[in-house]
Amino acid sequence: MDNTVRRGTESLWSALGGDPALLDRVEYGGPAGVLPARLPVRDLARATVAVAGLAAVERAGLPGPVRVDEGAVATAFVSERQLRIDGRAPVNFAPLSRFWRARDGWVRTHANYPHHRAALLSALGVRDEAVGVTETVAAVAAAIGERTAVGTETAVYAAGGLAVALRTPGEWAAHEQGREVAARPVLTRERLDEAPPRRRHGPLRVLDLTRVIAGPVATRTLALLGADVLRIDPPDSPELPDQHADTDVGKRTSALDLTRRSDLRTFGELLGAADVLVTGYRPGALDRFLTGTGRPPGLVTARLSAWGDFGPWGGRRGFDSLVQAATGIAVTEGSADAPGALPAQALDHGTGYLLAAAVLRSLTEQDRDGGSRLVRLGLARTGHWLTHAPSLPHGPGGTGGAPVRPDPYLAESDGPLGRLRYARSPVSYEGGPGDWSRPPGVAGADVPRWLTA
Repeated sequence: MDNTVRRGTESLWSALGGDPALLDRVEYGGPAGVLPARLPVRDLARATVAVAGLAAVERAGLPGPVRVDEGAVATAFVSERQLRIDGRAPVNFAPLSRFWRARDGWVRTHANYPHHRAALLSALGVRDEAVGVTETVAAVAAAIGERTAVGTETAVYAAGGLAVALRTPGEWAAHEQGREVAARPVLTRERLDEAPPRRRHGPLRVLDLTRVIAGPVATRTLALLGADVLRIDPPDSPELPDQHADTDVGKRTSALDLTRRSDLRTFGELLGAADVLVTGYRPGALDRFLTGTGRPPGLVTARLSAWGDFGPWGGRRGFDSLVQAATGIAVTEGSADAPGALPAQALDHGTGYLLAAAVLRSLTEQDRDGGSRLVRLGLARTGHWLTHAPSLPHGPGGTGGAPVRPDPYLAESDGPLGRLRYARSPVSYEGGPGDWSRPPGVAGADVPRWLTA
């Protein structure tokens, strides 16, 4: 095997604390030239899926091999685009989630959620009236066109919305948050106490407090591997329907209002019996609820953020598209006329598989050595690894090739949401599961309790 193919896997497996002897269990194959880009997106995708598979076979005590099919990887990295619900294609970006020309550059906004849309319009002084999409888009374009890019970014974030100014790689490197991100590894792993190893009975219990892509991809992967994943959302802010259909396969979902005493008590009971807690909300947003309920000894906590829970942007919300714009990736992938984008929301998907690997490795170590564990990942940290890791190929031209034909990597099933076409998981190994055990159900309809052994 060409050693250059596995260098990214070696780098991430080392960051996870994995035994390097296990690397020989990975087999790479499938179509070449997938996920074409100037940056080594294909290598990032391959490596993050590989370490998720390695962590799974290590924990299961299986010899492997772990099979990394690049066609399966490329298809899964655009799973939200491959989804069909009774033949209908999903809506992945709302009309106000896009690049806009500012007075001195470009701005990227994210307004898929109603509250983010309302905040964006409020910050720009655009009245949220019952007018057509075309008229609203024109009004937003005019308002941003009169402002500076950074001024728009500042105003929209102050209003509770989401917008970032397009920056070059050099501008991000000089930015205080960019320097903070560059000074840290792709992920951090901590042992928090001396709790004894846990005695587990029945399926692994994973409490999922994440949304959109990265966190749900991680917990979707854990569900594939047999975990009982229970996702909790606020009743007044459910996940977007198409996002739910794509990323909540294999899970159960419930709605709890943590500001209500009875629901907070239920949440505390769930957390007390959980093995893993995965959070993906803005850093600090859940602290008052988690502090009030307490965390059981031996819990593995995985904390995911957009910008990292440090630096001046540590408390900011963010999404893959915004991180690409702020960190210079959109400039690298763009042209002189307009910003570009990676061929997939690769920071989201890659971080998701890496997070699943970090959880599995933490569980393996906890089973052996005890201790409550904390792992922390961020989209901007994954982005920095993509753009700077010595283990990845960087150079002019990037990787070429044609989009992969997805049909061999898709499946269909019937369920409460209708007939679904979806991408199979790319995490594959000898003796492992071939598909999820259940389709996604009606969002929030499951009783908030753990399955019995």
